[in-house]
Amino acid sequence: MPLDIFIPYWGEPAYMIETLESVLAQENPDWLLTVIDDAYPTLEIRDYMADIDDPRVKYIRKEHNEGITENYRACVGLASQDVMVILGCDDVLLPNYVDVIMKAHKRYPHAAVIQPGVEIIDENSRVVTTLADTVKQQLVKPRGRGCKVVSGEAMARNLMHGDWLYWPSLAFRTDKIREVEFREGFPIIQDLALVMDMIFQGHQLLIEPTLCFRYRRHSNSASATKLVDGSRFAGEREYFEVAAIQAEELGWHRAARSARLRVTSRAHAVYLIPKAAITRNTPAIKALARHAFGK
Repeated sequence: MPLDIFIPYWGEPAYMIETLESVLAQENPDWLLTVIDDAYPTLEIRDYMADIDDPRVKYIRKEHNEGITENYRACVGLASQDVMVILGCDDVLLPNYVDVIMKAHKRYPHAAVIQPGVEIIDENSRVVTTLADTVKQQLVKPRGRGCKVVSGEAMARNLMHGDWLYWPSLAFRTDKIREVEFREGFPIIQDLALVMDMIFQGHQLLIEPTLCFRYRRHSNSASATKLVDGSRFAGEREYFEVAAIQAEELGWHRAARSARLRVTSRAHAVYLIPKAAITRNTPAIKALARHAFGK
């Protein structure tokens, strides 16, 4: 049973080529790759993939740009295998990724989501340590050695304290991800929203700590560019209230309280206020302060 790997493509071609090469270099050959090009303005990736002589590889180019949410939906709609991945077009699979995911699925077939071990790289593909990721991994992520299955209110509460997941690295049971929908109106935080909807439905998440994925952080990402101006936090604040209501409906009162407290999200806004102050961006300062100290 192959691992279905999808790449919703829109981005820097050089990064995308590095991503593609990391898929082709997998030690376990049991995978399928589908690239869905969201009408990126240049054709470098189309031309690059035309030279890949591998029956496991498929390239689809849309006639018109439809945006990331529709591209995610297209990936899920085209999946044909039991387990699928929506890989970022600037992230990198380590050679053991497919093997780690498929062994984890075989051992824990009831887990709807698999979070493997991740390290961070920068714009130059160098492994780095960041404050945000240190907080995620050391303070927020559930502790424990070896594989760990998490679910229910405890997991919902944990993710409302802080999102420590790395979306492009996640592997999903295809039948379970199809039970939920990518939410409209949350383009930056829709990944957390989808996983939370799966948790609210009672699905399990497996933490498989084996390092097999490299997640890229760089200043040009959509989420990063919206941080200092405060626009990302408006969407986060709205989503956390939606999640709080969902939790209350299930009787998960502690999770609802965590959603409304949004501790690490508030702390992140506090951390960014000095950066906005340096640029004398008064609207951003106000937006960040509202998120950090408001309701």
